[in-house]
Amino acid sequence: MSYANGKIEELDTRRQGLIKEIAALNAESVSPQKIEFLSAHLGNWDNIDFEDRRQVVDIILSQVHATADCVSFEWKI
Repeated sequence: MSYANGKIEELDTRRQGLIKEIAALNAESVSPQKIEFLSAHLGNWDNIDFEDRRQVVDIILSQVHATADCVSFEWKI
């Protein structure tokens, strides 16, 4: 019985951690206004200024890793 209780507590702790992660991910989700902003700017990328491009990148990328050999991106969406 003590083994089962310990396992239940372990699983409950894990469940609570996952719930917190899900809440954090939902808080970071892209709003309809941002989707509209992205759509307009990505469709006109060659004609938008640097500041608008920076805002688009802030919305869709979390990190950019660049080395002499390659560039990789971590996407938010």
